[in-house]
Amino acid sequence: MKLYFIGIGGIGMSALVRYFLSKGDSVAGYDLTPSPLTHALSEEGAVIHYEDDPELIPEPFRTKDTLVVFTPAVPRDHRELAFFHAQANRVMKRAELLGELTRRERGLCVAGTHGKTTTSTLLAHLLRSSHVDCHAFLGGISNNYQTNCLISDHSDYAVIEADEFDRSFHHLSPYIAVITSADPDHLDIYHTPEAYRDSFEHFTSLVSAEGALVMKKGIPVTPRLKEGTRLFTYTAGADEADFRADDIEIRDGHLFFDWHYPAIEGRPAGTLHVELGVPLLINVENAVAAMAVAYLCGATLEELAAGVASFRGVYRRFDRLIDDPRCVLIDDYAHHPNELDPSIRSVRELYPDRKILGIFQPHLYSRTQDFYREFAASLDQLDEVILLDIYPARELPIPGVTSQMIADVMKHKDVLVLPKEGLLPELKKRQELPEVILMVGAGDIDRLVPQVADEIRRRLLRIEPSYATYSCSSCQLH
Repeated sequence: MKLYFIGIGGIGMSALVRYFLSKGDSVAGYDLTPSPLTHALSEEGAVIHYEDDPELIPEPFRTKDTLVVFTPAVPRDHRELAFFHAQANRVMKRAELLGELTRRERGLCVAGTHGKTTTSTLLAHLLRSSHVDCHAFLGGISNNYQTNCLISDHSDYAVIEADEFDRSFHHLSPYIAVITSADPDHLDIYHTPEAYRDSFEHFTSLVSAEGALVMKKGIPVTPRLKEGTRLFTYTAGADEADFRADDIEIRDGHLFFDWHYPAIEGRPAGTLHVELGVPLLINVENAVAAMAVAYLCGATLEELAAGVASFRGVYRRFDRLIDDPRCVLIDDYAHHPNELDPSIRSVRELYPDRKILGIFQPHLYSRTQDFYREFAASLDQLDEVILLDIYPARELPIPGVTSQMIADVMKHKDVLVLPKEGLLPELKKRQELPEVILMVGAGDIDRLVPQVADEIRRRLLRIEPSYATYSCSSCQLH
């Protein structure tokens, strides 16, 4: 089989690329810019170029029997996409291809405005480290496995991050679905919060009658389940739900909680005391959901406890790259107000007595226009803020919408607005390192993170011999 991926370097696309490469298929593709991820894919066997030119499509892939896969971020006037359309190749969105895989395997599909990457990655780890096992197509790089694609030689479960953008998750056929949240987002596509929630409600109607929906209690979604589909709720705290966490405790840098589970298929209800390997309060709810699905798939209580404790998180999901008493660097993908706020609060909980510099790159003009006040309120919790220019992704500029909109409504004024090229010079000219640096955003801010890390390491070594612990971010993409 021959496959050509347009937007091959996207995190979701690359998981599919790795799957088909593992099956011995021929894979090529285009991406806008080189990255550590595209370099890794090239080393794994994909043929990649970076200029939108049909003449650069490798000869074996120019035939009508090549399956062409693209992402919604690809512009409609993309020349290579037009070439394949004119030739009458079979062309499909990434989500359609994922949908075909969910009809071959038992899809465990994790959806939600936020929390889905951590939840799906933890679920994959729980199953992978148990006797159940799974395939996985993740929206982030697992720090446990250093990849976003896992292939099993015996399991028919497939963990899939279900993307609500452009209604992509409507192509899926879940055996078990999770909905972590449904806070309005992508309003450039959906236009109203009601349409956004309706999209999630339609997603629930796709769940198998033999399967189940696991949904966070209290979210504004009314399920439309098939007859026979089971519904389970989950939560963290005092509220009652089918699966829940309570007695949450942070002790000596470790996080523990009690996981309560219901009676299912002859197994009695009970409580399991566990340690969460990534000790962040924002991950407790995600862990409750992932444990619920793994339990429904047959993982034992002993396997769940060991898997949760050994979980190492997701690249760019509250990823501590430098952990030194003099300076901490945290990289996080948060790009929605309901992700940014808990991310900042988590930093405050971990480092209550330290000054925190937040470096935030807004993602999309439309999202900034919709939520600039909410972003400002979250960023006001920091001691100092640097705002980078908006990352446009698929969008054209909206007149008057800039990062300055956020700065203008913030309460404290220790705020700088810089182009991304100005970040490193700004940090270099400072006489003292910030005690904690939090870099957040879903655009290309990740390209700046290694540069900032190198500058911090250089400064720490110059001050005195370092006793820091480091993690190499570039290695996490291989």
